[in-house]
Amino acid sequence: MGQAHDNTSHIMNSSFENKVALVTGAGSGIGLTTARAFAEAGAAVAVADVHENAVRSAAEQLVAAGHQAIAVRCNVADEAEVAAMVEQTVAAFGRLDAAFNNAGVITPAVEMADVSGEEFERVNAINLRGVWNCMKYELRQMREQGSGTIVNNSSIAGLIGIPGRAIYHASKHGVIGLTKSAALEYASRGIRINAVCPGTIDTPMVADMVAWKSVR
Repeated sequence: MGQAHDNTSHIMNSSFENKVALVTGAGSGIGLTTARAFAEAGAAVAVADVHENAVRSAAEQLVAAGHQAIAVRCNVADEAEVAAMVEQTVAAFGRLDAAFNNAGVITPAVEMADVSGEEFERVNAINLRGVWNCMKYELRQMREQGSGTIVNNSSIAGLIGIPGRAIYHASKHGVIGLTKSAALEYASRGIRINAVCPGTIDTPMVADMVAWKSVR
């Protein structure tokens, strides 16, 4: 992991001193890099992921580097676990100023007529329901505070279509719909909500996607 954080200090040039951030999908890839960037900018960070060992390691590294961090195992598709994640973050640090809802999964390319209902439910449970779960409980805390910022990780898949990836793209389009509506709903209450739409980035998830394509 030595090289992964070399450029994170350039990602955020404003101070997050005395701020509290929550990052889901923080065990690897974009989430891990974002959590490091928050910490290096001065924030206390709750790093959350369904992979407990990965997120625990990430938090331990941040603490060893002199930052404030806690690890939270959370399956974002489970509403009760998400509620507990936000509660644990606030219990540890007193508030919640920023949330990056990043956890997501991709699926092998399959013609739409051949996709199973189970796979549709799995992808949307994490990518769309998961973001909704996170926003719901983050917003309850931020609404009480009268402030906060949420960024949802959609994807270029939220803006375009690609053959073979209909359910993934549908879930990411849905994230943009949630973001746009919630942004209008909470703007007057001091809460900003936005989405980012990354293209292809060298992360473990994208590596898996490329491996699936090469097998085909």
